[in-house]
Amino acid sequence: MTRTILAALLVTSSITPAFAQQRSPDPDQASRGNTIIVTGTRETAQAIEEIERTPGGVDVVPAAAFRDTPVQNIKDILEYVPGVITQHRMGDDARLSIRGSGLSRAYGNRGILLLIDGIPLNTSDGLMDLFEIDPSAYAHVEVFKGANALRYGSNALGGAINLVTPTGADASPLTARIDGGSFGYIKGQASTGGASGSLDWFATVSAQRIDGYRDHSDGDAIRGNLNIGYKIAPNIDTRFYVYGATTNQRIPGEVSKAQALGAPRSANPVWFTQDQQRNVDSIRIANKTTLRWGETSVDLGVFYNNRQVKHPIFQWLDFTVDDYGGFARLVDERSLGGMHNRLILGANLQKGTIDTEQFVNLPGAVKGALAASMVDKSSNLSLYAEDSLYVGPDLALIGGVQYLHAVRDRRDRFLANGDQSGRKEYDLWSPRIGILWHAGANAQLFGNISRSAEVPSYDANVITAANLKPQRATTYEIGTRGGSGGIGWDVSVYRSELRDELQCLSTGPFSACSIINAGRTVHQGVEAGLDGTVPVSQSGNRIAFTLAYTLNDFFFDDDPTYGDNRLPGVPEHYVRAELLYRHTSGFYAGPNIEWSPKSYFADHANSLSVDPFALLNLKAGFDTSKGWAFYIEGRNLTDKRYISTVAVAGTAGAGAELFNPGIGRAVFAGIRFSR
Repeated sequence: MTRTILAALLVTSSITPAFAQQRSPDPDQASRGNTIIVTGTRETAQAIEEIERTPGGVDVVPAAAFRDTPVQNIKDILEYVPGVITQHRMGDDARLSIRGSGLSRAYGNRGILLLIDGIPLNTSDGLMDLFEIDPSAYAHVEVFKGANALRYGSNALGGAINLVTPTGADASPLTARIDGGSFGYIKGQASTGGASGSLDWFATVSAQRIDGYRDHSDGDAIRGNLNIGYKIAPNIDTRFYVYGATTNQRIPGEVSKAQALGAPRSANPVWFTQDQQRNVDSIRIANKTTLRWGETSVDLGVFYNNRQVKHPIFQWLDFTVDDYGGFARLVDERSLGGMHNRLILGANLQKGTIDTEQFVNLPGAVKGALAASMVDKSSNLSLYAEDSLYVGPDLALIGGVQYLHAVRDRRDRFLANGDQSGRKEYDLWSPRIGILWHAGANAQLFGNISRSAEVPSYDANVITAANLKPQRATTYEIGTRGGSGGIGWDVSVYRSELRDELQCLSTGPFSACSIINAGRTVHQGVEAGLDGTVPVSQSGNRIAFTLAYTLNDFFFDDDPTYGDNRLPGVPEHYVRAELLYRHTSGFYAGPNIEWSPKSYFADHANSLSVDPFALLNLKAGFDTSKGWAFYIEGRNLTDKRYISTVAVAGTAGAGAELFNPGIGRAVFAGIRFSR
């Protein structure tokens, strides 16, 4: 679940742990919800304490929330975080949207900054894919919604997600697991970590394969993560990171609604004939060094990312991505005039090149004639500042601002269809203000107002679309969180007023989507989390419950073409709920549901809809944190036929090929050993 819009807007370190501990009804369940724990690994505890000082909606999902799940993609990590929508496409890929970010994307993701250990996973133009993510490799995952991602210099509507790998300071000397199940899924993983004096290390590697629920959706992946830390001096730490991945995935393609519900395991025949795929080899290298003196600390970092992509789709895309950059962040905490003050200053620089050749894709994924060739260069410099002044022991006032200078430069090397070269520059300011009130020992109230802005990515024809503008939004947010009597809650209400929203509309079955600015739109909603435990015996056996509810109320605002129609792409209401019996021996069992109770639309004209659905799941297992653990899950046990995600269109006919069917009845199981 979540601690959803957590406006624990900057709590002093002396307050945060006490408040967190008071809200922890159940250490086992706390790892999955708005229940906050300061147990588990040291890194996770520190992350929870730090994120509580963020002025707005944030969350931490510890590994304990998903370690007993045969995690296949990022949905298995984030599905209980209200406000975060993950809709599975195939293999490791999914649509990922926060507060309606990039909700029209049929491929890739936009509007969220995705990081691994604070290093950007997005290409420098902002586009982000999920194939390189190893969902079972992380100690915890941090979610920063909207402008609350200022910590990483992000000013996107959706915010940021930071995937954090363990370090040798807390990692087990040996952990190994194997998962398997329906549709030919099998995955193995092993990790090790340790420390010796000033040196520590952590390494993990995994390999997986899946035949896929649908035809032509098989894939495989090998991924590895390594980090090595060294304490140079009592006040200087440095850490080196290396990530590598090779992924191969066939793409079944979108189909009509009738085919998705009538023959959900079938692929689009054209996708099959063209043997559409996405194959990626990537490597990432980074360093972060932290210096501390007195009341001030500074983080300095550099990174380099290389990605080789072989991607036969409607055309045969062959491209190389080279991204590099650096970052600096200063945190200063001291007393000003008898009041506690926390100042944050930061700068991020990311530059990159995408060297692309496109060919005609002949049957069987054979390269045909050259159709396009270009070099796309991006540069992003962001500067940000945030100050939190505690005008009273229970009241903090927060102000911040971010400046982004972005450059997009294309050199066209294929001139048979005209010269598409060009250059654009953007200068964008995003201010924010916030307030946090500790309304007693176990409750907080918060509110903030923020601006966000997003530059189009290169797949949006950012150079050739002369009138394409950056997306801008103003967001208003209020909420509360707290805990009492073994129950934890977190409720947030927000409204984002957007101008020139970037929409990616499907214009045909065999082409990229077409990017437009949608004029004025509104994204507003409710993000609510509730969890807790009920004792059922004096020996400590209990019932644990988790509930996450998201309201996505998104619509046009007096649009010349679509009036006040609803924005398509994601459910208006979305519910995840779980009920587990937990025995003191480590045994647990119980059902959970995924429920979209109301139809939503697949096009701006609101002429074609996606039906509501409810999925029943069941899981059981045995886990004592150390030693052997066993787990089994049944998903979609009623074999419900439903639509998982759609490619959004302007106006869609009944036979439009926009739909990806959801996965049918499945069973997965795993075994894990840790010492």
